[in-house]
Amino acid sequence: MKVPTRAWGLMTNIYRNVLPDVREELSTWKKRAEHIPDPELRKQALASIQSKTFHCEGGGIYSLIAGDRKNEVIKFIVAYQTISDYLDNLCDRSTSLDPADFEALHEAMKHALTPGVPHNDYYRHRAEKEDAGYLEQLVETCQSFLATLNDYNTIKPMLHELAGYYCDLQVHKHVKHDLRVPRLQEWFGQYKDQLPQMSWYEFSASSGSTLGIFCLVSYAAADYPMETLASRIKEGYFPWVQGLHILLDYFVDQEEDKQGGDLNFCFYYENEEMLIERFNHFIKQADLSIAVLPHANFHRLINKGLLAIYLADQKVNEQNKVRRLARRIIRKAGGAGWFFLMNGWLYRRIKPGL
Repeated sequence: MKVPTRAWGLMTNIYRNVLPDVREELSTWKKRAEHIPDPELRKQALASIQSKTFHCEGGGIYSLIAGDRKNEVIKFIVAYQTISDYLDNLCDRSTSLDPADFEALHEAMKHALTPGVPHNDYYRHRAEKEDAGYLEQLVETCQSFLATLNDYNTIKPMLHELAGYYCDLQVHKHVKHDLRVPRLQEWFGQYKDQLPQMSWYEFSASSGSTLGIFCLVSYAAADYPMETLASRIKEGYFPWVQGLHILLDYFVDQEEDKQGGDLNFCFYYENEEMLIERFNHFIKQADLSIAVLPHANFHRLINKGLLAIYLADQKVNEQNKVRRLARRIIRKAGGAGWFFLMNGWLYRRIKPGL
């Protein structure tokens, strides 16, 4: 299968070759989640699949890089993203605010990227424990696939670096409200000198995406020469592409987070003009950073698709300020962006439930 580099070809491949397989995998995990004995764990596992299906659908696009191993990569992406979404739900709606609990839960994400590592009791700091092996099965699915990659040891450091940022973010942003920003600022201070000029909340956003991991795994599955490519992918996706991804996620959730008293990185921009300026900067840098990758136009289309997927969300139309700003942002996506926007708008409104 040739990697699509034009908007129409990419969209056709997504509908024909990605979405059906992603939804089939999710349906399998949903059936397993339905048999989780603990009612709270079952509730959050099912909610994460139901409300965050599009995370797996978006991540699944990277499987188009993997050629004949596309279906294997989709299994990995769905399992890994499902771990991410499930743990995010457990932390967001946690019965505790204990950082040790969040660290223990997110060991699962690091173990999922490390074939052969034995499981821990990921629930050891919380009362809810009985999941009938659900989380361990997700971890083992990821481990089993990664063990088949010829270049696993080459990409392992990059996988763990990106997962490390992600897991640290999840711990810091879910503790007691008055500790969240100080912890995130202190954490940013550890990496500030290694990063392009950005704020602590932009670094946090850049850490909260799994796209770089999916991209690395997809190229490794296709047996590309990862000795030279792995670091280019990591640097191409972190921080700019991943930052754009998560800033968009927070952008559309502003009203919801305001009502819920939740942390939202878009709240920390000084004003609307600064937000627009920095979004445009991330869009520009995201395109520049992936220009050195194979199939650069495929990655460029994904950047435009990110804008469209999020800005097509129904929540945008329900927030006057967000809708007004979204129109200014989508202009940067050009004709391909508008094409993806219309497709995203239609798909979100007609797609069948799991």
